[in-house]
Amino acid sequence: MIFIADMVGERLDAFVARVADGLTRSAVQRLIEEGYVNRNGKPAKKNDKLNIGDEIAVTLPEAKPVDIAPKDIPLEIVYEDEDVLVINKPKGLVVHPAAGHQDDTLVNGLLYSHADQLSGINGELRPGIVHRIDKDTSGLLAVAKNDLAHTVLASQLKDHSMARTYEAVVCGSFKEDSGTVDAPIGRHPTDRKKMCVNERNGKDAVTHWEVVARYRGYTHVRCRLETGRTHQIRVHMASIGHPILGDTVYGRKKPELGQTSQCLHAGVLCFAHPRDGHPVMVMADLPAYFKEVLRKLTPAE
Repeated sequence: MIFIADMVGERLDAFVARVADGLTRSAVQRLIEEGYVNRNGKPAKKNDKLNIGDEIAVTLPEAKPVDIAPKDIPLEIVYEDEDVLVINKPKGLVVHPAAGHQDDTLVNGLLYSHADQLSGINGELRPGIVHRIDKDTSGLLAVAKNDLAHTVLASQLKDHSMARTYEAVVCGSFKEDSGTVDAPIGRHPTDRKKMCVNERNGKDAVTHWEVVARYRGYTHVRCRLETGRTHQIRVHMASIGHPILGDTVYGRKKPELGQTSQCLHAGVLCFAHPRDGHPVMVMADLPAYFKEVLRKLTPAE
């Protein structure tokens, strides 16, 4: 891939991440360190400052064989064709291997059922995974079955044309029927495991919400992501005084109504098909745990 710099003084890694679909800044930095990026025909450094007209050549290496054990983990596939599959992930299932979860993740299950049908663009840690949802969030997750699909879907994530809608039960009552939270999200300044609204170092984040049903002390809301920051809905809802029921990280510290993790479900996923652009909309009904929470609630008068 060849790109021509269009700004003076922009860092090389930031420029490539901006113009190359499907590559995060950390992925670009890794490519630079491994010698896959040249600037005007010479090896580049990630902090190189560019001039207008600089020619940046990026080579994507062949995907390395993954060192992840396939495992027969039941996966609910709600959509599949030659390019894409969409999984309805249950609450409690980790998406990809990490400390404490090496062989019991969604990726382990994918490597068992679709070993030779996954993209390798994201390297050996997340084969086929275009985006992810938290362990304790249920719902829809798109998986690319080849590099074309991965690149196109990643581009849709980047330009916010992939639409994702979530259902949540939040604490408290709203006066309004709908609204928007427009507040940047970044790493928490003292707790590196958490995110927060961060005006100084955060990235743009926009969440649109609407009331589905009102209950005594709680509200069932539907949230549509305009951006896709880590923990975005959880952080945004907490920031306006309505943390998600069961979210002991960003909300109330004691479990309520039997919920020890967030009551949050990714129920609708819409994207343009990577092969020919036709619209695809996939829906997943509310899971049993979510319906059980609603049954416990008392409708507001």
